[in-house]
Amino acid sequence: MFFFLSKILIYFLAPVIWIIIFFIIGLIIKRTRVKRIFFSISLILFLIFSNQFLLNHFAKMWDVKQTTLHTDAKYSAAIVLGGYSSEDAEQDGYFNIAADRFIEAIKLKTEGKVTHLLISGGSGKLYPTDFRESDWVLTQLKDLKIPDSSILVENRSRNSYENALFSKNILDSVMLKPPYILVTSAYHMRRAQYIYKKKGLDVIPYPCNYIAGRSKTSFTDFIPNAGTLSDWEIYIKEMVGYAMYAVFKN
Repeated sequence: MFFFLSKILIYFLAPVIWIIIFFIIGLIIKRTRVKRIFFSISLILFLIFSNQFLLNHFAKMWDVKQTTLHTDAKYSAAIVLGGYSSEDAEQDGYFNIAADRFIEAIKLKTEGKVTHLLISGGSGKLYPTDFRESDWVLTQLKDLKIPDSSILVENRSRNSYENALFSKNILDSVMLKPPYILVTSAYHMRRAQYIYKKKGLDVIPYPCNYIAGRSKTSFTDFIPNAGTLSDWEIYIKEMVGYAMYAVFKN
C-alpha cells in the first residue's frame, strides 16, 4: 500500500500541476476579484518554481556535500542505487540522465577504492514488466570486463526503502565489512542515507549527478526556465519522501 500511494502522490507534487490548477480555477470563477487572486497565485508559483537562482540556493542547502575519500582507503563495497537506466519500448535498457551514478561507481572500482559493486534496483513501475534494472546493468558491467566475482546484484527492490532492506540482506550474507560507499544522485542522497542508516547500514555518502546548486550565478538564472520546474519537482518529491519515511517506516 505504501508503494502504491507513493506512486499516486507523485503526480500531485509537480509545481506545473499546481500552476495549471490555479489558472483553470481562475478561468472558471466569474467573480472578478476572486479570479484575479487565483491568476495571481498561478503567476507567483510560476515565477518561483521556474527561477533557477532560487533552486540553486535550495539545492546547496539540501544536497549532501561531495565526499573526498582518503587516497589510501579501500572499502569492501559501493552500493549503487538504481534509477540511472530505463526500459525502452522493446524491454531493453538504456542509460538515462542519471548515468553519472554508474560512471562514479565504475571509477570507484577501477581506481581500487572498492572491491565490490552492489547494484541495487529492480523495477519502480506501478505495473512492472519483466525488465529489472540491475540485471541489465550487470550486462553492461560484463561488457566493461568487470569481474563477476566483484559484482553483487539486488534486483527485487521497487523503492529506496527496499533498496536498503535487500542490500543489507546481501551484504550480511556475503559478510563484507562496513562502512560501505553509498552512490546516488546528490538530490536523493539525504533521503537514501537516512533510510540506510535507519536500517542499520554504516554508509559513507558519495553523491553525484548534481542537477542544481553548483554553477555560478548568472543573469539567465533569473529568467523563467521550464526545465527548472521539472527540477523543483524532483526536490519536492525528495522532501515529501523523506518526511513519509520518517513518519511511516521503521
